[in-house]
Amino acid sequence: MKIPDTYAVIVTAAGRGTRAGGDIPKQWRVLDGRSVIQRSIEAFAGFPRIVVTLSPEDMGRGLDQLSGQVVLVAGGDTRSASIRAALETLEGSGVTHVLIHDGARPLVSPHVIHGVVAALKAGADAAAPGLSVTDALWRAEGGHVTGTANREGLLRAQTPQGFRLDAILAAHRAFPEGAADDVELALRAGLTVTATPGDEDNLKLTWPQDFARAERIMGAPMDIRLGNGFDVHAFTTGDHVWLCGVKIPHDKALLGHSDADVGMHALTDAIYGALAQGDIGRHFPPSDPQWKGAESHIFLRHAIELARSMGFALGNADVTLICERPKVGPHAGAMQLRLSEIMGVDPDRISVKATTSERLGFTGREEGIAAIATATLIRG
Repeated sequence: MKIPDTYAVIVTAAGRGTRAGGDIPKQWRVLDGRSVIQRSIEAFAGFPRIVVTLSPEDMGRGLDQLSGQVVLVAGGDTRSASIRAALETLEGSGVTHVLIHDGARPLVSPHVIHGVVAALKAGADAAAPGLSVTDALWRAEGGHVTGTANREGLLRAQTPQGFRLDAILAAHRAFPEGAADDVELALRAGLTVTATPGDEDNLKLTWPQDFARAERIMGAPMDIRLGNGFDVHAFTTGDHVWLCGVKIPHDKALLGHSDADVGMHALTDAIYGALAQGDIGRHFPPSDPQWKGAESHIFLRHAIELARSMGFALGNADVTLICERPKVGPHAGAMQLRLSEIMGVDPDRISVKATTSERLGFTGREEGIAAIATATLIRG
């Protein structure tokens, strides 16, 4: 389908996307070799004008990656404020119609886009893709199902949502408090919105696992990574040790810059190793005083979130603690649960066990504790 010269696209990417995890907003994360926002923009390659809304703090990154391809607009405090700012830039430019698309929907198909454009070209004031609701709907309160809801006539909203530019800009100006999406604003303004076909693959990346689903849809090959970690901490004076996030009474403590959790350190390094991202020292230098006495769950959580930001899920993790004392067996279950809580994975993906060195070496002489860990990461 030929796109009229008077049609433009707004791609919204000013949010922070914290629910998706990772160290950077989801729109900048890599999906099979290209950033999410780049893929979302490329889906509209046939349009003569593309405007992208970015958080002011992301403008530098946007200029580096997107300069020359699109018009960048600083977003506001809300989604509606960001879209209104983009719409204002199009007023008086000769643009008559605009499609507004979530930057976190990088797999939108030409079929979905052309369905919206066809409806607008046919004279619709507004058009948006949707999918029928096929599952039963429940109401819940306090963790219990309290009732059901009728799903007849319900659609799951998708983007791009298309509008006459003057109509949707007037709606934004009339309702500056905003709405969940632009269709809601259009309906408040009295516009008739035509429903067009959606696509199950046009998912919005919201949660960490959505990235793995997106890569499966794209047919990206499975990527399996294996990493190993090894750590040692000497004993010092004290009355307890931290092992895999569990405080265990003991007649000594472990010496270290942080809380010296040797098991968690080994597991953290195993994850970094699988990602080819160095070790704890690279990300949390011991020369930095802010990490003195730090709880090791900070390091482990950073490692697993980094893995998720790169599209990986934890397949399994295995930690072996090497010491004569304290006895680890009675605490292994609690350690397994604590590690699963920190990493946000099922406990049955984590193994914690212990062995002695038969009184040989520094662990046999009870001079310290060693730990070995292995982590498997899977993408695709």
